[in-house]
Amino acid sequence: MTRLQFHIPFVCAVLLLGACARETAEIAPRPTPVRVQPAVAGPASPAIETNGIVATRDELRLSFLVGGVIARIDVEAGQTVRAGQQLATLELTDIDAQVAQARQLAEQAQRELERGERLHADQVISLEQLEQLRTQAALRRAQLESARFNRRHAVIVAPRDGVVLRRLAEDGETVAAGQPVLVLGARDRGYIVRAALADRELVQLSIGDPAEIRLDAWPGTVFSGRVVELARAADERSGLFPIEVQIDDPPPGIASGLVAKLSISPTVARERQLTHVPIDAVVEGEGRTASVFVAHDGHAQRRSVQIAFFSGDSVALAGGLEPGEPVVTAGALYLEDGAPIEIVDDPQIAAEASAGS
Repeated sequence: MTRLQFHIPFVCAVLLLGACARETAEIAPRPTPVRVQPAVAGPASPAIETNGIVATRDELRLSFLVGGVIARIDVEAGQTVRAGQQLATLELTDIDAQVAQARQLAEQAQRELERGERLHADQVISLEQLEQLRTQAALRRAQLESARFNRRHAVIVAPRDGVVLRRLAEDGETVAAGQPVLVLGARDRGYIVRAALADRELVQLSIGDPAEIRLDAWPGTVFSGRVVELARAADERSGLFPIEVQIDDPPPGIASGLVAKLSISPTVARERQLTHVPIDAVVEGEGRTASVFVAHDGHAQRRSVQIAFFSGDSVALAGGLEPGEPVVTAGALYLEDGAPIEIVDDPQIAAEASAGS
């Protein structure tokens, strides 16, 4: 036997062992590090989102109880005021003259009544004449009280703590009794967001429905609120239905006129729930049909699901998955059905391992 003949069987054996080793490596690949997150139950319809304007819960339109010429308005829009503070005054010259004249006539009528009572006691005038004097004196007293009433209400005072939202008149203008002069936002009942919705959105809501409120002035902060008012008639100009959402804990410095973003969860959506998963768990799809991977016994199990709607960073599923099932999030894009997986907590490790697989 030559030396070449001796080495041929040996080389064949080595090649055969190498091929078997490669086949074994292909049969048992390394587990892919992934992160998992349980599917959760959530609303059966997306939140209603709209924009609105911050306002005080109560807006009071303040006016003089008597007509006249405005002498001065002591406040500007945006100014904070306290209960009892004087806000505006009418010209008092004519009003004071009316009070003086009414007082003079009332005093004169009282003197005539006293004189008439003495004359009646002396039987100089009849009882009927005395009653006429009494009626005249009572009328003059009522006129004096009316003049004093006008004098007292020739000023506007703040009925509650608040902020002046608008001035509806200016110094020197003549206003009628009851004509609004100032709009005061009373802050003792808190702040609301005023918005408007289409009819298909309004019918989903109920008083007390929770809302998330985001204000541009406080980026990244979410405030809680609740629906407190739902209009039952549409605005004639826009065709939309006004709503009000109470801000549960308004931040210091909040002011009327700020722009707010609302996300309202309807009661009907909370009563019937769907399965929600992170958007990263959805790996592929066509139309409303998609796939997710469920972690099961150390392997990735592909599951076909039906997408109902997207909501922020999550997806609502109408079928194919139950709440509580662990779905793969980080690393899901690189998996195949039945692939071995290793669950890790570090999202960076899972992402790097998946990218390198």
